Amino acid sequence: MNAVVVGVLLMLILTLFRVNVIVAMVVAAIASGLLAGLSLTATVEAFNSGLSGGAEIALSYAMLGAFAVAISKSGLTNLLAQKLLKMMHHEDTSDTFLSYAIMTVILFCGLSSQNLIPVHIAFIPILIPPLLGIFNKLRLDRRAIACILTFGLATAYMVLPYGFGGIYLFNILHLNLEENALIIDKSLVPQAMIIPALGMLIGLFVAVFISYRGKREYDTTHINNTHDLNVENQHRVMLVGVLAIVLSLLAQYMSQSMILGGLVGVVVFTVFGVVKWQENQDVFSKGVAMMAMIGFIMISAQGFAEVMKATGHINTLVESTASVIGDNKALAAFLILLVGLMITMGIGSSFSTVPIIAALFVPLCMEIGFSPMAIVALVGTAGALGDAGSPASDSTLGPTSGLNVDGQHDHIWDSVVPTFVHFNIPLVIFGWIAALVL
Repeated sequence: MNAVVVGVLLMLILTLFRVNVIVAMVVAAIASGLLAGLSLTATVEAFNSGLSGGAEIALSYAMLGAFAVAISKSGLTNLLAQKLLKMMHHEDTSDTFLSYAIMTVILFCGLSSQNLIPVHIAFIPILIPPLLGIFNKLRLDRRAIACILTFGLATAYMVLPYGFGGIYLFNILHLNLEENALIIDKSLVPQAMIIPALGMLIGLFVAVFISYRGKREYDTTHINNTHDLNVENQHRVMLVGVLAIVLSLLAQYMSQSMILGGLVGVVVFTVFGVVKWQENQDVFSKGVAMMAMIGFIMISAQGFAEVMKATGHINTLVESTASVIGDNKALAAFLILLVGLMITMGIGSSFSTVPIIAALFVPLCMEIGFSPMAIVALVGTAGALGDAGSPASDSTLGPTSGLNVDGQHDHIWDSVVPTFVHFNIPLVIFGWIAALVL
């Protein structure tokens, strides 16, 4: 049995039975290593060697959490919630209109976070928690919000060559394709990803307008009544808040560091006295507490991925797939996407997975006779698959970090399963179509 397949399936099964994601990844990594013939010591060493790769990510998340807490303490989020509450109580504003208006704004923020203002998931712990009370009053199904956020985080970089999209499409996907002897103009790479992105769009429509259009009740006792909270010096809070967010985004964009971006935001609030100096310790403590689970999951994911590589069974998986394909392009495209799904679900990051699968799939696809555009679509889609539905992906962890502040949004059943069903399945279907028609 292939150790990579066993490891990924075991991790997914354990998480579906509500075993903690970190525990599931550790158990699955050990099982995979032993199955591949590695000793327990070698398996643990491989796991430990991968942990350092997630340290920067974990610290970035903690700093973003501190920034989110600082914004909350400033009262800026209360002002936002109060304005939305006033809209709810306005007789000319229906709940349906307000619900779709909020979802549209969240979708725009998600798309912008990858391309227009490339901050990735930094906006989620800032924007979403203060809106939970509004979601509850409107009885919005948070699974729909999770799908909207994941769509914005994943689809934008798949097809729009700006910000993180430029990094993924040109610096990672196109570069790795060329390094594996595929010659194609990089301007064609975004075009090859349009059909798979259409699959994501259809999945989003199904999630919002069919699967999760119904009302869902949540306990409101854990949500502060922001309507009753009085914010002093509202204009000053608003001005400093906007300044902090702008400078934070600017610092992150210039340095490509979420750590520096979050730090700048906290410092601005402190320097202008909106957050008191003596509250700094509390800000960072609560920020770390808010994002600790996500940070440790990301660290564990790096260890899990390292064990998958150490088994050597990724190559074996591709070789066994190639042996049953023959010259059947339709079967080849499906199996390549399926194998890509397995690999990426385990690693949890399309950016980290593309170099691996490009080295394995490009020679195979060229031998079978796929066109360059079809190969781009196959490799690009295979990379994005895990990002849209892996328990260890920041495209699912990010939404959970904002939606589960009150403990009413389960990471696996309310983020991972909905995004897997509505995005990974359409991605496989439309990636397969793209491979055959391009």
